[in-house]
Amino acid sequence: MPQRIQNIRRAPTSALMCQALDIGGRRWALRVVWELRVGPLNFRALQAACGHISPSVLQRRLHELREQQIVEKIPRLGYRLSAQGETLFHVLAQLDKWSAVLKKDSH
Repeated sequence: MPQRIQNIRRAPTSALMCQALDIGGRRWALRVVWELRVGPLNFRALQAACGHISPSVLQRRLHELREQQIVEKIPRLGYRLSAQGETLFHVLAQLDKWSAVLKKDSH
């Protein structure tokens, strides 16, 4: 079995999936994407929407998401999802639907 896992890790798509999981697994990254679903938000509005995120962490996440071309910065408006970010949002929307089903089933 360990040999099989090793082969999966060496697969061409594995590096891309690891990159996606890395950015998505960073604290607050997916929350920022989720909150930008409503449209452009300036830094303060985005921080308020995210809740208890510190300004320095939000700044780092926005920088990382911009590097990955998931978020764009718009002069005078703030931040918005890029086309790639919109695609990620649709994945999160499916996760939201799935979580609603889980919640309904647990009652």
